[in-house]
Amino acid sequence: MILCKKTLEKLRNIINGDGTDDYKSGPKLVSFFNELGFNDSYGQGFPSRWVFTDYKLEKINGTPELDKCIKSIFAVNNYIGRVAYLDELIVDFNQYLVFDKWRVIRENEKITFKKLDEIIIENKEKTSEVSEKEFLQLNFDSSIDSIGLEYSLTEILKIRILEAESNTSIGNSLSSIILIGSIMEGILLGVALKCPDSFNKSNSAPIDNNTKKVKKFNDWTLNNFINSAYELRIINEDVKKFSHVVREFRNYIHPYQQLCSKFTPDKHTALICLQVLKALIAQIGEYVKMNNIS
Repeated sequence: MILCKKTLEKLRNIINGDGTDDYKSGPKLVSFFNELGFNDSYGQGFPSRWVFTDYKLEKINGTPELDKCIKSIFAVNNYIGRVAYLDELIVDFNQYLVFDKWRVIRENEKITFKKLDEIIIENKEKTSEVSEKEFLQLNFDSSIDSIGLEYSLTEILKIRILEAESNTSIGNSLSSIILIGSIMEGILLGVALKCPDSFNKSNSAPIDNNTKKVKKFNDWTLNNFINSAYELRIINEDVKKFSHVVREFRNYIHPYQQLCSKFTPDKHTALICLQVLKALIAQIGEYVKMNNIS
């Protein structure tokens, strides 16, 4: 299997796991690729994780080790309690892999590949889904008070929202997006603390590999909170979809992530993220009201 540069970049992001429960540090990346036949050691002078992974993928591209690499990163036993997330990850990766005329398929615990005769771009978007343009034009009743979080937390979040709005208006887009991501995480953590049983029992709740129990909320990622909130119908499909966009942009807090993607968020991007935040607050507020959650 030979993959194009864009697909390899996507595979690198999945392997490195930035901003997810599957984050791999430098030593873990060395161990991962050593299992594919390399003999490296981690120490002084080790390159950035992105550079290292890109180099290794380039070396095994077109060899049987690449197949082993993909099967290893999607191994079902690494996603116990998170199989729904694994399936989403595979669907996302297949959007890139289709241009190489391949597809990853999960059959229960087995990961296999299917060779495609032609490139077929499937459009599974529902016609009822909101487009980006339509989403930006929507008005939301986004009062943070409606969620009923702890007073001191609510006041902090209000200050951060004002700062994010100010940063967006003057063009400080990156700082605005990073701040919006932190506000979203703070809100969803607060909601999880109000509904601990529901969040802990969700299929998207992350499992500690050592204890085999659900992780404490402080150890959840924004990805975990978004997926769980959607699963519990606290937020809708559109907000889930755009919230993951915010989560991905927020990863630019890591300079090398931004360097590798060669993307600089602009004011339009920041406005989308700010609108996602408002929609998130509005939908959570409505959920709290409808379910009489105090």
